[in-house]
Amino acid sequence: MKKLFLLVFISVIFQNVFSQNNVTEITIVKTENKTIINKHIYGHFAEHLGKCIYGGLFVGEDSNISNTKGVRNDIIKALKELKVPNLRWPGGCFADTYHWKDGVGPKKGRPGIVNRWWGGVEDNSFGTHEFLDMCEALGTEPYLAGNVGSGSPRELEEWVQYVNYGSGTPMSDLRKKNDKEKSWKVAFWGVGNEMWGCGGNMTPEYYSNLYKQYATFMPNGNGGEKLFRVASGANGEDYHWTEVLMRDIPKGLMEAVALHWYSVMNWEKKGSSTKFDESQYFGTMNSALKMEELVQKHSEIMDKYDQEKKIALVVDEWGGWYDTDEGANGALFQQNTMRDAMIAGVTLNVFNNHADRVRGANLAQIVNVLQAVILTDKEKMVLTPTYHVMKMYNVHQDAVLIPLKIESPKYIFDKKELPAISVSASKDKANLTHISLVNIDLKKENKIKIDLKELGIKNIKGYILSSSKVQDYNTFENPNKISPVVFNKFSIKNDKLEVTIPPFSVVVLEGN
Repeated sequence: MKKLFLLVFISVIFQNVFSQNNVTEITIVKTENKTIINKHIYGHFAEHLGKCIYGGLFVGEDSNISNTKGVRNDIIKALKELKVPNLRWPGGCFADTYHWKDGVGPKKGRPGIVNRWWGGVEDNSFGTHEFLDMCEALGTEPYLAGNVGSGSPRELEEWVQYVNYGSGTPMSDLRKKNDKEKSWKVAFWGVGNEMWGCGGNMTPEYYSNLYKQYATFMPNGNGGEKLFRVASGANGEDYHWTEVLMRDIPKGLMEAVALHWYSVMNWEKKGSSTKFDESQYFGTMNSALKMEELVQKHSEIMDKYDQEKKIALVVDEWGGWYDTDEGANGALFQQNTMRDAMIAGVTLNVFNNHADRVRGANLAQIVNVLQAVILTDKEKMVLTPTYHVMKMYNVHQDAVLIPLKIESPKYIFDKKELPAISVSASKDKANLTHISLVNIDLKKENKIKIDLKELGIKNIKGYILSSSKVQDYNTFENPNKISPVVFNKFSIKNDKLEVTIPPFSVVVLEGN
């Protein structure tokens, strides 16, 4: 009897273990709607903060570091390979204290500015011309954040004219006087930033009225170019904010609503960027995966007022945020580990899968600050794991979304569960299918099956980003510790693709 009981007990345990290792089937959701994954989901953010601008992107024309008009050439090269579609500037909180006229004209005559948010006094040597010329060099569209907090409608109106009007206005004449004959034709404009917080601690009702005033006086280009105006949106779960903006702002006056969300466990004690345990990792991933819920719920509110989805949701600040390590290279400088690669992978999959409403996003921030894709130390430069994920994923830009259904296995820690597998897929103009897979489980590899017949795929190749420890990162001494390599842990049988994805790794497959 005891032997029989033991056999039954072992059988139950075996079945439970086996069930936890079942192959996950990914199925194609058939639909006639063809949603394009807007390339602007892969945007970036550069704020006057720490060493993002000065000592990061911008070293000045007199620097010994190779540069073009003061912007580092090695950074320009790396970002061009990343295919950055848009770059948000000058903030962030900094935007609502920034007065653009202080940053144009001869540099010797530019007044300094006190950076009340992030400390220090800046000389305004990096201003409108420097930023927009840099965007031209990068082949990226600029996204300018206007000053609503301490500015005026006239100030913003004149900035629009300065950068967009070819001729015939006092502001276009001023631009020409400052040695720029042709206008830049900037489409993307943020009307203030975080108006619920550092932008002025406003209520959504007050801001909605203020938005209407500012947006009304923002002129389209004199060549007929239309602006893409982004209203300062909600902080995470503040669904009331989105409700008020959608209800009170006329449709024709607003092209997008913003949303900000950072993958943070605890704002009071955010933890180290490199010295973290599984509990901290699990908490960070829980926060990152909440992006799915936030996008869904804000989109549902927007759907009530905009069933045709004409107004975009733009998540123009997202990423991991940790405590600045002792001895760090500037304010909010943090290292970038495989944990950050996980944040990037799952977040971009969420955006891809909700591309019908999410049509723009900006990773915070591009160089030396928060979840940066590039870190610098004087003449040295290193590409982070997040850089590699963004580059692996840029195959989705402007491709047609392939809707998927997945029942993910669970990543279990301390009796809590998270979906282990995240996935998105698309087909590009060259008829190539790309599938991006993320396994956030720290200990367990997972198997996934995909029906290739449904996708019309015969041949597969892939790349993987992984490392031996989730705390691993690239250093200036060892810059290639983490970089993508060829992935071949898959097999094809009877038109079924079976993929074995290792713990805490990102895989991108390409098929034709």
